[in-house]
Formats: sequence, structure tokens, C-alpha cells
Amino acid sequence: MVNSPPLNVSEPTRLTLQGTQDMTYQPTRREVVTGLSLLSLGLLTGCGNSNALPFKHGKDMSNEIVGRNFRLKDAQGNVKTLSSFRGLMPMIFFGFTQCPAICPTALARAAQIRKLMGEEGKTLQVVFITLDPERDTPEVIDAYVKAFDPTFVALSGTLEETAATAKEFGVFFEKVPLGDTYTISHTATSYVYDTRGVLRLGLSHRLSAQQCTEDLLTLMEVC
Repeated sequence: MVNSPPLNVSEPTRLTLQGTQDMTYQPTRREVVTGLSLLSLGLLTGCGNSNALPFKHGKDMSNEIVGRNFRLKDAQGNVKTLSSFRGLMPMIFFGFTQCPAICPTALARAAQIRKLMGEEGKTLQVVFITLDPERDTPEVIDAYVKAFDPTFVALSGTLEETAATAKEFGVFFEKVPLGDTYTISHTATSYVYDTRGVLRLGLSHRLSAQQCTEDLLTLMEVC
């Protein structure tokens, strides 16, 4: 039989029952181990693939299976998939470099979020997917996102790959004529995955950086 190391228990809990003398309660090893096991089980089940998470501001997307099979390229021509970001917490946003307001605002917010998260912000990987590969060359989009934060990653594909990726995420987009050129109307949600590659959170563009940070820290704490 292997001898268990002595149990290191802090000061005993003191119970006083009315009409009796003071008694001290010393938890047994079994009670302590059982309690820790139940706590661990609770934390693990809280991060199950389909378990609801306690977000205050964003949309819990734990039950939605989207964005798992995209294959796009970064500025160096490397193929990137969701698994490329395993161990990080990807926050994926769709847009285009000539977007007048929503896209630069979303990227500026993302940069602010990373700062608000402190050291935890190093785990957040912002990924920007262009919806305008005809004008957004890999070099153009890479310079665009890195102007907001040098850690941001820009991905692009062919027109067909772009359409397929947007469809997989449920992202709406369409060209809108604008004089002799065009703009693009598109979904402005940021999609956040946990470090195992499970979609967890949808962040509206209307949320502040502080609100997003609160939900992201909740995700990191639970998962």
C-alpha cells in the first residue's frame, strides 16, 4: 500500500451550536478529495462543446457549428485553417480594406481589447478575412491590418473560396454600386473560438471594447 502524503489543511472550521460547547470540525481526506473532484468536474463540464456560457454582452455560439473547414492564405502564401490557431483564441472578422467605417472601427476595437486584456491578450489572435479579393491583394490587406496591431493576421482567397468561407460562417455580403466603383455590405460580427477550436462567442460591432473584454476573459476563465 502506498502511503498518502499528509493532508495540508488550513485552520479548522469552528462550528458553534446553540446550547452546546464549541466544537471544531476537521474535514477528512476523503471529503477534501471528493470536494476537489466535484469542483474539477464542474469546471470541465462548464466548457463542454454545447454547454451554455455566462456571457454578459455577446452571443453564446457554443451550439453552432460554423467556420471549421476554411482554407485561405496569409500574406506569405501559407495556407491557414482553423487548426493553424490551435492553442490561441482566434477572433475572426470579415471585411475589406476600403470599408469606410465598420471595418476600421472593428480592428481598432480589437487592438484596444488586446491591451485591456493585459497578459491574457497574447492569447487572442485577431484574424481578418477579406471579402474583396479583387482589390485586396495579400500585400495590401496585410499592411492594412498590421497598421492596427502587428500581431493581426490577414487571410484571403479566390472569389470562389471567399464566397464558400463566408457561406460556412453564415456571413452575408454583396457588392453595392458606388459611382464608378463599388462598396460591400456585409455582416459585422466577430467570431471567437476557444483554444481548442470550438466556436464560443459572437461579438456585435455595437459592443464596446470593455464589454468585449469582459466576455473574452469569461471565456478564458471557463475554458
